[in-house]
Amino acid sequence: MPSETLNLAVIIGSVRQERFGPVVANWFVERAERHGRFAVDLVDLADTPLPLELPPLPPVLEPDMARPAEMADLTRRIDAADAIVVVTPDYNRSFPASLKAAIDWHYTEWEAKAVGFVGYSGGSGGLLAIEQLRQVFGELHAHTVRDYVSFPRYFELFGPDGDLKEPERHDANAKAMLDQLLWWGSILHDARRDRPYTPEG
Repeated sequence: MPSETLNLAVIIGSVRQERFGPVVANWFVERAERHGRFAVDLVDLADTPLPLELPPLPPVLEPDMARPAEMADLTRRIDAADAIVVVTPDYNRSFPASLKAAIDWHYTEWEAKAVGFVGYSGGSGGLLAIEQLRQVFGELHAHTVRDYVSFPRYFELFGPDGDLKEPERHDANAKAMLDQLLWWGSILHDARRDRPYTPEG
């Protein structure tokens, strides 16, 4: 496995007012930086306009669609990532529309990359959103790793300072996922470099 660091984008998927996502994301970013093998980029979707109206498909399907100029920085950061972690709540048994819009505005930027998930919600801990996101990213030729981090009843788990009250189990889950992201992310990074990925093989 290469000794250099891997580019990891941590995406805050919710843009709802007074969202809890940044607290969870900041906790995970600390664990990713502590891991020592990742250069971490925290991406907040609230910083980018994400119109729901996509442009029409061209006569020949071209995945690199024209995007609003304001989306250029988001596109660049996703494209630069070797691995991605999505921080998501459950909204009505699914994931936020903002996250789906960000995913749908891109295509090749997700291909042949490792993706992990950190979920939080009052009941399932984000698992309902995570299971649907696995299907979405599979359609985009990304590889989702097995392990994840989940915070059911997150409002009872975090203190007012944003720290976990009992971090041991969640720290272990985060490390397991990061180890998998490092392995898969490194393998896929080298494969994309040596043989550019095409869905047709």
